[in-house]
Amino acid sequence: MARKAGNTATMWQVADRAGVSQATVSLVLNNVGGTRVNDATRERVMAAVEELGYRTNAFAKSLRSGESEMIGFISDEVASSPFAGRLLKGAQHHAWETGNVILSVDTFNEPDLEAAALDMMLSYRVKGVVYASMYHRLVDVPDRLSEIPTVVVNAQDRAGTVASVFPNEEGGGYAATRHLVEAGHSRIAMINIQPPGSDLPAGIGRLAGYRRALDEAGLPQDEALIRSGDGVVEDGLALTLELLAESDPPTAIFCGNDRTAWGAYRALESLGLRAGRDCSIVGFDNHEMVAPFLDPGLTTVELPYEAMARRALEILLTDSSKMPARTAIDCSLIQRGSVARARKRT
Repeated sequence: MARKAGNTATMWQVADRAGVSQATVSLVLNNVGGTRVNDATRERVMAAVEELGYRTNAFAKSLRSGESEMIGFISDEVASSPFAGRLLKGAQHHAWETGNVILSVDTFNEPDLEAAALDMMLSYRVKGVVYASMYHRLVDVPDRLSEIPTVVVNAQDRAGTVASVFPNEEGGGYAATRHLVEAGHSRIAMINIQPPGSDLPAGIGRLAGYRRALDEAGLPQDEALIRSGDGVVEDGLALTLELLAESDPPTAIFCGNDRTAWGAYRALESLGLRAGRDCSIVGFDNHEMVAPFLDPGLTTVELPYEAMARRALEILLTDSSKMPARTAIDCSLIQRGSVARARKRT
């Protein structure tokens, strides 16, 4: 019979129940290789563990070994974000599969909170730290993280000294624009999510992918078809109206994110037009609260949150000397109803 809650069994009691030494129990529970503990003894020990409800003292184990089975996850607002939270989900799944757990803190970009989170994680002797961002940007990794293995995810270490895992923004921009080219469109506009002088990798990469797809297709680079906003619905609305007012308007628009695409839908509706039928729209993010629920559903590029987190943990749990400097994870095109074949011009 299992012990009642509140009565903590000891390793000595497990040994007594199984009829073995405390050392044998320790060997079994720590799964020490190369021991002479036979299968029958191992089964008796595990049966005693189950009957007594014995739990190892993880903190004491970390004091003895110098390392816990915890992985720190420090982020700005990932855990509380409605879609970037998939980073944490991916990290938790991979940690569980490898016998580890995630110790997560959102710092909301508050230096004091981040410092406290670092103190806590170092005191718990975490195996390493995933340093995550809600959106793809350049980050300055705290000096204290040089003490333990660290991987930046959904961002890039500005100094280039810490392994970074991030979305392949250029590949995503290329895939979005190429999809429009393959649908027969030759007047393809882009509404970016940041000003031309911004150093954010997301907009820089997505614009580069757009340009590469046009070049590959032999289509001209018409700067009149490129607009810059801040990635909000209002900019998508206003800038789409500007584009449609051109003397030779685009037949398709690649929007730098799904919120901008939502604004483009609103602009079309205000003119009595419809996405897909009168102007094809592609977004970026595959925002689960936006893309599937627009009418028609938005064709968009999905950010690989879970894949990035899994890859970050794979890197973290390997020999730190073999950590790659930068790893770009491909983004997937999600097709819905907002892209149609281009109409022949009359």
